[in-house]
Amino acid sequence: MTSSFFYLQAEKTERNCRLVDAIEAYANEMRCQIYLIDRPLGDSKYQYENSGAMVLLSPNHKISFMNFSEDPVLFDEFVEDFIEDLGSIADKYRYKEVVGRPRVWKKDLTDRLNIDPEFQSANEYMESIYLESPVQRKSVELLISLLTGSINDIEKVRAEVPENILDKIKQKIVLFDGDQTRFVYQQPKKKAITVQGLSGTGKTELLLHKLRDIYVENDDAKIIFTCHNKILAATLRSRIPEFFNFMRVEEQIKWNKRLWCVNAWGSQFDRDSGAYSYICDFYGIGFSRYSPGKSFDDLCKKAIADIQKIENRDFAFDFMLIDESQDFKKSFFDLCEIVTRKAVYIAGDIFQSIFDDNIAREIEPDFLLSKCYRTDPKTLMFAHALGMGLFESPKLRWLEDEEWKACGYLLNKDDHRSEYELSREPLRRFEDLEEEGYSSIEICKTSKALDEVAEQKVVEIISNIRKEHPTVEPDDIGVIFIDNSKNTYRAADSLEYLVPENFGWAVNKAYESKERVRGSLFVSNRNNVKGLEFPFVICVTKRIGSSRSYRNALYMMLTRSFIRSYLLISEDSNLQLIDSLESGLLTIRDEGVIRVLPPTASEMQDIVTSFKLAEEGKSLFDCVEIACDELDVSKADRRRVHDSARSAFGKDFEYDGVLEFVGLVSKLNSVNNQ
Repeated sequence: MTSSFFYLQAEKTERNCRLVDAIEAYANEMRCQIYLIDRPLGDSKYQYENSGAMVLLSPNHKISFMNFSEDPVLFDEFVEDFIEDLGSIADKYRYKEVVGRPRVWKKDLTDRLNIDPEFQSANEYMESIYLESPVQRKSVELLISLLTGSINDIEKVRAEVPENILDKIKQKIVLFDGDQTRFVYQQPKKKAITVQGLSGTGKTELLLHKLRDIYVENDDAKIIFTCHNKILAATLRSRIPEFFNFMRVEEQIKWNKRLWCVNAWGSQFDRDSGAYSYICDFYGIGFSRYSPGKSFDDLCKKAIADIQKIENRDFAFDFMLIDESQDFKKSFFDLCEIVTRKAVYIAGDIFQSIFDDNIAREIEPDFLLSKCYRTDPKTLMFAHALGMGLFESPKLRWLEDEEWKACGYLLNKDDHRSEYELSREPLRRFEDLEEEGYSSIEICKTSKALDEVAEQKVVEIISNIRKEHPTVEPDDIGVIFIDNSKNTYRAADSLEYLVPENFGWAVNKAYESKERVRGSLFVSNRNNVKGLEFPFVICVTKRIGSSRSYRNALYMMLTRSFIRSYLLISEDSNLQLIDSLESGLLTIRDEGVIRVLPPTASEMQDIVTSFKLAEEGKSLFDCVEIACDELDVSKADRRRVHDSARSAFGKDFEYDGVLEFVGLVSKLNSVNNQ
């Protein structure tokens, strides 16, 4: 079974198999990231004579050149050539300015070892190449990132090793784990390759690396990168040139000739505006526009049937990459597969909604990413537990054992009490938080109605963050109002004045700007933070409700931070829940586990029934009514809200989008009535 802690690129042979097995066992036992390679990854031009050598890479350890041959001259040549090439790569990405030339670092940061075929003891050897110096550790991690293709922005990590938590995490060198590395570099054995993972596991970043690899290694290949959402497609299209420049891709991007980045549907009058529109034009089949009663699923099935009638047909694309695959039906993937010559890469979120049914039972991905690198594991655990109601009775959600494992949890069950202990593996990015006993999540209570003091309490939390982290900047903090009520917008308007007055910072109300503004405090409702992360997140909600959309939003918002999340709630409005939340959080902090009893059979039946009721589709009218109830919109204003919603939405809508829209219309109506 493959492990995220171990990656083997070099060929396993009879001569080196004992070492490979011993190193893999050590990596899994010690939870230590290790790579065994025989050339730098990410560029096919680096090739060497069959030296029988292997290179061991592991954070906090010297780069080890291991010789399995009986020819010392050939091994010496391999080492010198490898180091020379590594120096060239460092120069290409400007790392040489930080780590220096090879003659500076090769003595202290590399080791050579002649391997006996009977080698078995990895522990002793790994201890012998361990680096104590923080400066040397940083240098070797930068070199490992170059060799594995996990390139970091040198401008962010070039400074001296910092002392404070905020800058330590910001400057943490990010390395692909074994699963991520396999996805980027492993050659496909079938046409459709699926990767599934939690939010924050790096799926989109991996697709960009895969795109870069395909674009560079396949001259004249036609490649399309697509997703369901138009805004996300536009964002990806702007990110690709930036990513290619960052990765020093020398080939010019030939938009709409070699590379397309568009949403899935597109326009009838512009074949390059969508995957479906291009396919229809390429094969000369009819393009179907949106109309009531006709879904995208229906159009994809019809397109498949029409294309299959064409004899001696060609392929529209050589490669296809699909992001946010959970937004599509199977018919779209089937369509993509029959129009693509070589490979279709499909990336989606296994846990997009904490209330999605069949999380693991119907998903058999080729790559399962279970480690969330955006958020400290303890924050993720608390957010999952709060979202699923694990601290409450009755619970709102429960997973089967295999589903817990698929979502990255380690299970320990008490046979006598049937008690579960759920934990997650620690991550390198957050090891500094663990060492200093830092709390990554805080519950902040107000004794008054939150409507009256929300903005003052937010200002108080920001002030405390500034005292604890003197280097904090305005855009290091995100303030997210989860309730989407009238009071949300009133509090955001107040922050627009209080924050400059108290801290001299500008405020960006993202629900109006629809973007993240550098140098400004980010303030938003829950609908404008997808894909964003902050060192600190302040989540504001008056009363913790039990609706499916609310709990999912709560979970998603709390996991936007990579240092600390603050849950700001009214104690008076959560009297029945507050004690169990604080007790559950204390267990997570102190012991690193969620300790919980599973639902009884009858409770489980109630949970399953509630899922099925929640899955039933609601009309736009019903969604608007629910949103009006949640936002306390008066009966007199509802007709105007319904009319506006019918004009703004077609058949394709989501409740959270309707909720945001109703909130904005309600706010506008209130202003006009004053």
